[in-house]
This record gives sequence, C-alpha cells and structure tokens, in this order.
Amino acid sequence: MLKFLMKMTVLMMIFSWSVSVGAAGPEAMAEGVSAESTSSVVSVEGAAGSAEEKNPEKKLTVEAIVNKANLMAYYQGDNGKAQVNMIINDYEEKIEDGKKKIVTKNTRTREFNILRGDIEDGGDQNYFVYFIKPADVRKMVFMVHKHADIDKDDDRWLYLPSLDLVKRIAAGDKRTSFVGSDFLYEDVSGRSLQEDKHELIETTDEFYVVKNTPKTSQSVEFSYYNVRIDKKNFMPMKMEFYDSKGKLYRIIESLQVETVGKYPTVVKSKVTDLNKQSFTLMEFSKIEYNIDLADIFTERYLRKPPREAVR
Repeated sequence: MLKFLMKMTVLMMIFSWSVSVGAAGPEAMAEGVSAESTSSVVSVEGAAGSAEEKNPEKKLTVEAIVNKANLMAYYQGDNGKAQVNMIINDYEEKIEDGKKKIVTKNTRTREFNILRGDIEDGGDQNYFVYFIKPADVRKMVFMVHKHADIDKDDDRWLYLPSLDLVKRIAAGDKRTSFVGSDFLYEDVSGRSLQEDKHELIETTDEFYVVKNTPKTSQSVEFSYYNVRIDKKNFMPMKMEFYDSKGKLYRIIESLQVETVGKYPTVVKSKVTDLNKQSFTLMEFSKIEYNIDLADIFTERYLRKPPREAVR
C-alpha cells in the first residue's frame, strides 16, 4: 500500500475537471453518464454560439481560440465540486473472424471528491481531492495550488492517513500518472498556454483544429499534440499526442458533454495509452458550480477534511 501511495507524490488531475476532463481510447465512445468536469473551455457562461456564427466577418486568431478553450475546460464558474468515478483498464487486441476486437482486463477503480477554487479566470487555482475508495486509499487527501506563471512551480501536498503524514510534493512531475491511471497531472489541472506554440491547421463546420508544439521539447515526451475544439462552445473534444517519430501514441476525448446549470460540462472522458495498451474512464456526478466554499485549501484541512470535501 505504501508503495502505491508514494506513487501519488509524482502526480496531481484533477481536474477542471479532467481535461475538461475528457479522453478516449481504442474502443468506441461507449455509454453515457451524467456528471461534470473541467479538464481538460472558455469562461463563456452558457455560451450560445461561436464568434464566427454571430459575426461571419469576424475571424478569431489562434490565440483567441486557445484562450477560450482553456477557460471553458478549466475555469467554469468561480468554483466547482464533483464526485469522480475512475475506471482503469488494461486491454489487448485480438483478431476474431478476421476482425479486430478489444478485450479488457485487469480493471481497477478509484472514487474521490474534487473541489476547485479559482483565484483568477485563466490564472491561479486551488484543488482539493479527497479519496473515498478503495479501502487502501480511503481518507487520503491531495491538495494543489496551481500557478499560471510558468516560472513558478505548483505547490502540492499529500496526506497519508496510514502514516498520519503530510508530505510536501516536489515540483517537476507534471507529466506523470495520476493515481496509477492513464490521466496525467497536466490533464487534470491543465497545461500552461505559454508553454506551447499554437497553429490553426484546420477549420471545419464543427471544429477548430489546433496544433500545439512545445517551446521546450526536453521537458516533455511528445513532439506535438493536436486539439479538436468545438466551434459552438470552445470545449476541447479530442487531443492526440505524437512522439518524436510522428507516431500517435496517446488520445484524450470528451465522451459526453452536458449542460450543468448554464455551463457546458464534460461528464465522461477517456484517455488511451496506445503504447501501454491501457485506458482510463472518468465519470463525473453530483456536479455543482458557484457553491458556498470557504477557504479550505490550506494544510490545516489535510488531516481533517472539511464537510464539503467528505460529502
């Protein structure tokens, strides 16, 4: 158990909620749920339509598009809360009757509550994650103070109830597994727009397709990633990551989007790691925005989580 818990020190999530909380994998976008998330976008409260639809003469710059998508995915409302059910699966591909079939195996689950508080739209944020299930992680708490300034590392703390230990997490592990899943820390809290060069490579009737190339390639394992952004509400719907050889190896998709209050919200997302042959589903429920949330994002609440986090 300790070995698993210590792995937590290199991750963070979650979520605005999960990229915008989205992700998909080798199998088709299955079932639906009703919940919320993030992510993985523009703080357009209940956006009714894209700027181009309202004014055909107005063409958005790529900078405007990615900014709106970032706000939609991670900054809906002033704050938010959700219950998250995470399902982690390994899979293998088999050929039956000449057709490729995906066979799922080794399923694990995690259940937790996540609370988010925004300090500034598009800027700093705080996250508080309280684990409910399984038993070996129950009452574990993970807290993050996210900083938008790329020159300032996020602050992270982990409370291990079995040891009654509060551990300060070292910075620099943004692209590591979140609680043993296929989601990464950056998928949950978001990647700074300043870290990439953005290029609008395609515009369809439904989507903007933006290519994002890291300015510092040594800090990440991908060479670039493409994001498909819904033109009506700027929600990131699909992200595809390519390695140094130009091979697709990782996919994140928003499987289900619902309107919670007035906010378009990802309620089911999926990440697939094509190299590891694994995928993780995240389903959001009991989603709330603009709640009466006290300043719970302090170390004093790690050992004694507030009512808002436990319920």
